[in-house]
Amino acid sequence: MAFASNSRAWGICDITGFRYRLRDMKKTWNGLLVGPDQWSPKEPQLSPVPTPVDSQALRDPRPDPSSDGNENPVFQVFSGFGDGIIGGVLQTTPMNSTLGKVTVTTT
Repeated sequence: MAFASNSRAWGICDITGFRYRLRDMKKTWNGLLVGPDQWSPKEPQLSPVPTPVDSQALRDPRPDPSSDGNENPVFQVFSGFGDGIIGGVLQTTPMNSTLGKVTVTTT
């Protein structure tokens, strides 16, 4: 298809409807043909930079062999008895239980 190449060709602005020289008109980022006073570049907010994905896990993790896991507690829970910190010192309590009679049969 052949297009007009005359320097005196006119075009109509898609925004205002005003007539401009076709050689002076510009195409916007969304495909509108507009006059030079209506043209503006694409706003950066319309094409945001994708955020990097956070890693979810380590590949082949290994525990620190010199660590016992108690040097940097994330939180502590205080109680009203004993040493005050739950989990600080393990205290055992004797416990008895009975289940009744259990019968195992094989078929």
